[in-house]
Amino acid sequence: NGGTTWVSQTSGTTNYLSSVSFIDANKGTAVGIGGIILKTTNGGINWISQLNGTARRLQGLSVTDANNGITVGENGTILRTTNGGTNWISQTSGTTHSLFGVSFTNANNGTAVGDGGLILKTTNGGITWVLQASGTSDGLRAVSFTDANNGIAVGAYGTILKTTNGGTTWTRQTSGTSEWLYGVSLTDTNNSTAVGENGKILITPN
Repeated sequence: NGGTTWVSQTSGTTNYLSSVSFIDANKGTAVGIGGIILKTTNGGINWISQLNGTARRLQGLSVTDANNGITVGENGTILRTTNGGTNWISQTSGTTHSLFGVSFTNANNGTAVGDGGLILKTTNGGITWVLQASGTSDGLRAVSFTDANNGIAVGAYGTILKTTNGGTTWTRQTSGTSEWLYGVSLTDTNNSTAVGENGKILITPN
């Protein structure tokens, strides 16, 4: 009902869950502390644990279709599935910095962000990752892309970075706040919403 009411679901775990991604009303995945990955195929009524071979905290998740997904986490952890989560395979990130956010626009093109202003990009579904110059050492906590070119990353002390060329360059935006931002949603090239500590919500209408 569009969020008018919310009903608690049984997850089967008491682990902290940090990120969730749905591809339609029924199929979704959640990740969290201790390397936990949960999948539902009935809109969250039932959740099934998926084995992945890590006990590290998973902090960001992006699932693009019924088969392909990427999750990222502490110490540069990146796990990739190409079979709907039956198998999650560790990928080489090239960093030990913790990763907090990831956004894929299709099965191949994605961006991950993390501590120290780290931004990583892949164009082959996460098999290889290339470091991008963010222009900041502030920790980044979330990222959102609408297509292969346009994206926003947010993080420490009100940091907002924008790219219009797939991350070749990132430009700092004026946020008007020094509070940490932990989430961002870019709905199209003009409209985005960022959220953070102390109830902070920022929007851009242009």
